[in-house]
Amino acid sequence: MPASANTLLETRVFQGVATALVVLALAGCTTTKDRMTTGSVPTLTKPVETMNEVELRSSTERVGQAYEKNPRDAANGVNYANLLRMQGRDAQALAVMQQVAIANPNDRNVLAAYGKAQAAAGQLQQALDTIGRAQTPDRPDWKLTSAEGAILDQLGRSAEARQRYREALDIQPGEASILSNLGMSYVLTGDLRTAETYLRQAAEQPTADSRVRQNLALVIGLEGRFPEAEKIARGELSQQQADANVAYLRSMLSQQNSWQKLAAKDGGGSAPTSTN
Repeated sequence: MPASANTLLETRVFQGVATALVVLALAGCTTTKDRMTTGSVPTLTKPVETMNEVELRSSTERVGQAYEKNPRDAANGVNYANLLRMQGRDAQALAVMQQVAIANPNDRNVLAAYGKAQAAAGQLQQALDTIGRAQTPDRPDWKLTSAEGAILDQLGRSAEARQRYREALDIQPGEASILSNLGMSYVLTGDLRTAETYLRQAAEQPTADSRVRQNLALVIGLEGRFPEAEKIARGELSQQQADANVAYLRSMLSQQNSWQKLAAKDGGGSAPTSTN
């Protein structure tokens, strides 16, 4: 395969893993209703990351109407931006969070959500700076520390990223999302064996959710054990959710054998590295 084509395939692989890593790292940085200002703030019945398309559209319309009435409200603005981001409307989510951050410049949760929107829009260095402002040295937040690691991974600074994950684990030992991010960090540099070790640890934790198990399924699939990967991907999900996850897993593993090439490199010789 020409070098340019191979580079393109590895770039697609990297982008898919890095996106999954950042989503998981930042998903817990804000709650659906951290505080109320004036007026009525619509509550969300479930985390936006677990909503289906119908739920996302319905919630976006409802929360968007409330945001238009009061764009200064922190909790509602964060919810609205998260809903937009989950539908791929990253530019709009970023615009919303810019306005909310202007109105609430010292709100830690707002800054964390603003950093999430910046990262989703590809503004990685800006996101790192914003999340750094949300952090307080005397009371470090493990979610923000883990999120910093995820962004550093996308910037190609894997050693610094892994140090952040270990700092987050010092604050919150055994946290599944941190262990998952650490595992996915090793995927980005082609070390699938180490990645699987951390992801299995993550999946065994009581705080593990389906996203952690999907990451484990992905890595096992990369190693060529698709039946085992599919079994994990289906897990405790409904038939519809399981089918969607397996379809996504297949799509990630079918890019002209690019994943298998990474696994082969992991088995001998130098591992590939990627930058964004």
